[in-house]
Amino acid sequence: MKPNTKIVVVIRDNLQTWQELNVTAFTVSGIAGTIKDIVGQNYEDGSGNVYLPMFKQPVLVFSADQGQIQKVHQRALSRAIQLSLYTEELFDTNNDEDNRAAVKACKGENLQIVGMAMYGPKNTVDKILKGLSLHK
Repeated sequence: MKPNTKIVVVIRDNLQTWQELNVTAFTVSGIAGTIKDIVGQNYEDGSGNVYLPMFKQPVLVFSADQGQIQKVHQRALSRAIQLSLYTEELFDTNNDEDNRAAVKACKGENLQIVGMAMYGPKNTVDKILKGLSLHK
């Protein structure tokens, strides 16, 4: 059965590979930690080893240039979609308190967003992402 919701990550197209992976991991953690029932049960292999649970549905990763990512951010805010974000400044911080302070120091329209993750109804998320391509 296909879910009627969508989990997506949008990554700015000029990041280094390590930055793309870092941003993806950090932003989806907000969804996993906040959205009720989005994570399934633990996994267990045939030897009885137990592994942490994962999302119950796929996560799609999209690529965007700076202008597109700003547009996606504004569209998501205007539709009250739940999202997490990662800004350029967070590459220079090393703890949650400094991360939150760096984001708080900028007005929303001035954030230098390099990535975000969002969760919401499939149709709404599709409208927010209009014009973006899947990450390659």
